[in-house]
Amino acid sequence: MKKIGIFGTGMVGNTIGSKLIQLGYQVKMGSRSANNEKAAAWAAQNGPNASTGTFSDAADFGEIIFNCTKGDASPEVFRLAGADRLKGKPVIDISNPLDFSKGMPPSLMPDYSNTYSMGEELQKLAPGAHIVKTLNIVNCEVMVDAKRSGGDPTMFVSGNDAGAKQEVTDILRQFGWNDVIDLGDITTARGTEMLLPIWLRTWMATGNGHFAFKIVR
Repeated sequence: MKKIGIFGTGMVGNTIGSKLIQLGYQVKMGSRSANNEKAAAWAAQNGPNASTGTFSDAADFGEIIFNCTKGDASPEVFRLAGADRLKGKPVIDISNPLDFSKGMPPSLMPDYSNTYSMGEELQKLAPGAHIVKTLNIVNCEVMVDAKRSGGDPTMFVSGNDAGAKQEVTDILRQFGWNDVIDLGDITTARGTEMLLPIWLRTWMATGNGHFAFKIVR
């Protein structure tokens, strides 16, 4: 199995990383500091296939990368990781360009919505990488176990490289996503990132984050 690098030590990074360990992958969690306490705690809980380091360490280690950082931090994280280290690798971008400056619910950052997206920005910052936007439209528990939504939901992938999207789809299937729709190139990430406002409003209205979208066709 391929080695996985994860950017981010929050709930999403922890959940994704732990699931990948359960599936038999070797995973390195990257953060700004090689001595990050949250990353160390995650590694201690997940055994010998879990390790930690900086963003650049995780980028070097991983044959596939998961970007689990917040959207407003993701561009800087990519600069710290180094575009050259991501060249030729599928990079699964789960981030969303959310602006929490006015509280809940957040809005989309104007510079990364409607006619642009965070997925496109990260592809621009790492032109040799194969950015694949996916999993950004559900909470982290549903990300790694699609059936937590209570059904057989749909997941989307957006990216420029067909081979990378197939590799990512293979991982999605290991997470229980049987219905995966390829929307096209990375510009289609604009659509999935703009699903976040309706996801957030549904979560606030129902008090339940364990749901997902289904395309009935």
